[in-house]
Amino acid sequence: MIRCVGIGKTYPNGKSALHDINLETGNGRIFVLIGRNGSGKTTLVRILSTELKPTAGSAYVDGIDVVAEPEKVREKIAIVPQEARTLNWTTPRQTVFSYLLWRGFTQKEARKRTKEALDMLGITEYADNLNRNLSGGMKRKVLVATVLASEAEIIFLDEPTTGLDPVSRREFWDILRRTSRDRFVFLTTHYLEEAEELANGIGILENGRLVRTGTLDELRRSIDYNFSVKIMKDGRSIPLDGMRAQKYEDDESVRVLLDEDDAYELSRKLAREGFRFTINPLSLEDIFFYLVKNGKVF
Repeated sequence: MIRCVGIGKTYPNGKSALHDINLETGNGRIFVLIGRNGSGKTTLVRILSTELKPTAGSAYVDGIDVVAEPEKVREKIAIVPQEARTLNWTTPRQTVFSYLLWRGFTQKEARKRTKEALDMLGITEYADNLNRNLSGGMKRKVLVATVLASEAEIIFLDEPTTGLDPVSRREFWDILRRTSRDRFVFLTTHYLEEAEELANGIGILENGRLVRTGTLDELRRSIDYNFSVKIMKDGRSIPLDGMRAQKYEDDESVRVLLDEDDAYELSRKLAREGFRFTINPLSLEDIFFYLVKNGKVF
């Protein structure tokens, strides 16, 4: 559905946001682009959704050139940008209904689709409250309802779950899974668990460069390690002598990536010496830190 060939973007002030992005999302129904703040996720979404022109390369949405034929692309897509805001003096029902009228639906069809979208997002009881009285998370739900109510074949969501509580976020994941049965969803997020839960395909962006793409299993196979041991800090050194390992740490714990034999040996030592630890197969968080935080950018 999405193809980028050598996409680059340099702003008038000389700042380079994207460098030679080559991407094909494949046939999966949910593609998730992850990266730290400032990595270029929003810039790429703005280019793909025809809001911004690239300074190099070409991009295609469902085979349509986003620069040469932007109107055709816009007929197929809907987007919730990261910076999108609801109008304070309208209600959720008015927000969705007016958006659908703008897209060309009849009033009858727009009313029907508005009700279905508000029900789907679980905000029917707030449908006639002013947007200014809603929480930040509820406002995000209203914006998402507008695009889900449309007939768009391709939906761009730029960090849509920011501001949602954990329960609402998981409810939203279920909605996206249902939505992806007959539409293509291009999602950006900085919640790695979200990408791990939803994605058929994943792209990792860092400093405007596409570090790696693939399914979660493909990303796991691209790493030299297959287990992650998380050890709570207690002032003692970690017994890693003779092991091939990748280590990174935060204020409270040390994360060590190892192959199966070394992970088994380390867990035996840690248990014998009374460390508090967990051991798990490599997660997307482990992969992300290995590729990005520790400089493994290829």
